[in-house]
Amino acid sequence: MRDKYKVILVDDEIDVAERIANKMQWEELGFEKPVICKNALDALDVAEKIHPEVVMTDITMPYMNGLQLSHKLKEEYPNIRIIIFSGYDEFEYAQEAVHIQAEEYILKPIDADKLKTVFTNIRNDLDKEYDERQNISKLESYYNDSLPILQESFYASLMENKFAKDQLDHFKEIYSIDLNSPYYCAVILHVSTHTLKEKMNPLYVSLSVKKLAEEKLCEQWKGKLFTYQGNTVMIAQLDASENEITKLTDDCDKFTRLAKSVVDATVTIGIGRICSQLIDISDSYNGARLAVSYRTLYGTMKAININEIEPDQDVQPIFLETDSLDEVFKKMRVNNQEGLSHAIDQYLDKSTASLTKVPEFRFFVMQLVSELYGFALANKLEISELFTSYHEIILQVEKLELKDLNEWMKDHCFKMQSMINEKRSNTTKNFIVKAIDYANEKYSDPDLTVESICAYLNVSYAYFSTVFKKETGKSFTSYLTDIRLKKAVELLLEKDEKTYVIARDVGYTDPNYFSYVFKKAYGVSPNKYRMKIQEEV
Repeated sequence: MRDKYKVILVDDEIDVAERIANKMQWEELGFEKPVICKNALDALDVAEKIHPEVVMTDITMPYMNGLQLSHKLKEEYPNIRIIIFSGYDEFEYAQEAVHIQAEEYILKPIDADKLKTVFTNIRNDLDKEYDERQNISKLESYYNDSLPILQESFYASLMENKFAKDQLDHFKEIYSIDLNSPYYCAVILHVSTHTLKEKMNPLYVSLSVKKLAEEKLCEQWKGKLFTYQGNTVMIAQLDASENEITKLTDDCDKFTRLAKSVVDATVTIGIGRICSQLIDISDSYNGARLAVSYRTLYGTMKAININEIEPDQDVQPIFLETDSLDEVFKKMRVNNQEGLSHAIDQYLDKSTASLTKVPEFRFFVMQLVSELYGFALANKLEISELFTSYHEIILQVEKLELKDLNEWMKDHCFKMQSMINEKRSNTTKNFIVKAIDYANEKYSDPDLTVESICAYLNVSYAYFSTVFKKETGKSFTSYLTDIRLKKAVELLLEKDEKTYVIARDVGYTDPNYFSYVFKKAYGVSPNKYRMKIQEEV
């Protein structure tokens, strides 16, 4: 059972909201004192930051009413509890409240005893749901019941590419596994252990995430969930390749927020490349592994699609055994020079410890150069900037002492790391420039949204939002608002047009909302701003 649950109270009449908030002894009921928002737009912003369990909202508000707000909240946070209050006893409102599965429809003025009863019931329901998810015996039972040993073994063998193609149908039949779609994609759900609260068992948190994924992701994507190498893995099944992978990425991104809200777990999801043959799912899995490793660049609690991060890489990364260059390759990709240096030291210490003869050392050097050369080719790096001819490299390197080999390897790996980072940076900049140009061209279109620009760029919402904010320091919505307001200021000073005309010309269909946004940015209404500038001139 959690200590206190979060509440948002939404009403454009702040004094009314404060009276409601002061009616209750919130801590005694098990809730934090409500965060008050004066409209639905502010409520959506606050909800994204604090992940409330309960939202209590008036119906009649400017810009977006309480029912519309409730729909959006239910889309983003399916488990959220909604309480609707109104001064109007209208059947249509009550009917809509039932449709969105609101906990209660309360008429103003609000009775404190009734409100206390409503929140007591919600608290009991939340406690029961939380306890069920945290109950160790139920999790153990779920684990034993939902992951039969034979199916687990089958999925692990798929990831390790241990089946011959003509064996798959036979094993799918005897293990009752339905994997018969046109396309497949491996998805890794990585749970961070560093953010867990004290005494929380990582195993049971992972199982909670797994159960939640079964409820929220598997039906939509005909997913097959299993545990492999410490992570939860899902084989997603798709009917089409291009359009569905973007939706899969966005669904996974929403899931990371849901996991934080429901089970308090920090989840990063890696999404591999699509394959048309199940036998190739191990390649998709390797891509998903690589995508998860990019969390050091793009942050945790996100869905990361490897095809968006590395769209030009045709060769799948090869993940070798623990004594291979796997860790070195990872550090090169995530632009961590200190970590890369440490990984090289560990690799050489371990790999050369048992080498006692010159032929053994020469063979090791040949293998090392081949793998570094292959890594450069796979990542489409300019080979001439890194190496002379392959044979000359072998002749040069095999004569080096171990200390000199360490320096040679670091020098070349640092160069490759820098080239990969520069290549990624250029790709990202081009991507962002394209988005900004599009926003500057289409700012007057009221239908220009994050979703529409993602469709134009053919990328997922998750990737676009992360990269855009990382590069510009702002969300796309904020950036677009700045463009529109800057253009609005120009029109206010250059043309003697009505405010509603200017609002329309810069992409706002609601002149009242335009005035609200303008005043929030400049401190005064558009008309007062115009008068102030004219007086100064």
